[in-house]
Amino acid sequence: MEFETKLIEVISRTDSTKSFRFEVGQELNFKAGQFFFLTIKLSQAEASKPFSISSSPTEKGYLEFTKRITQSEFSQALDKMKPGDWAKIKLPYGNFVYDDKYKKIAFLSGGIGITPIRSITKSIVDKGLDVSVVLLYGNNKEKDIVFRQDFDEIKRQNANIRVVYTLTSPDIDKGSWGGRTGYIDEKMIKEEIPDYKERTFYVCGPPKMVDTLIAILDNKLKLGKGQIIRENFAGY
Repeated sequence: MEFETKLIEVISRTDSTKSFRFEVGQELNFKAGQFFFLTIKLSQAEASKPFSISSSPTEKGYLEFTKRITQSEFSQALDKMKPGDWAKIKLPYGNFVYDDKYKKIAFLSGGIGITPIRSITKSIVDKGLDVSVVLLYGNNKEKDIVFRQDFDEIKRQNANIRVVYTLTSPDIDKGSWGGRTGYIDEKMIKEEIPDYKERTFYVCGPPKMVDTLIAILDNKLKLGKGQIIRENFAGY
């Protein structure tokens, strides 16, 4: 499906991350976790980039994606857009989606790689699906956690969803933070997800992080190939 649309809202998620919502006047056929191509106007021409969808199919009237604002030409043009500005959307793409045959799943993610996971968990809550979910989500500092309010509300609504934040900056004040610190590794996975052998893992984040985590799941935790679903998040 391909259609023209307009920007309706911009939401600041962190100091460097924003969500962009585009108007949808029709029923969209996409699955939580998929991505789309966005076309916008640059100074001299139009340009397209892929983005994971951070809204859920259960959230009607708009399509949202969330992006860290960088110095790239596309990112700067996007950041200058105002409600009412034109855009074009083409979707759906991707296989990083939840299959309801999985009753126990785990997400491993870092940074802005969280966006399709927000879409999936929101969909699970809104549909009232009977599935056990654990999310390990790494960021540099507490202020970098994207969708923290959303995930806190999601886990409040569904006791079967557990969210674990971990911070990787070396100067974290552990007294004021109180949560986990350090990169997601074999030890952390075993501690936070003791039933890991029973779960299907979704891994999304910077390509290097994804490769490292896949190696842990595959080589150290000895999970089967069918238990691991990966997404190298575009934008890194």
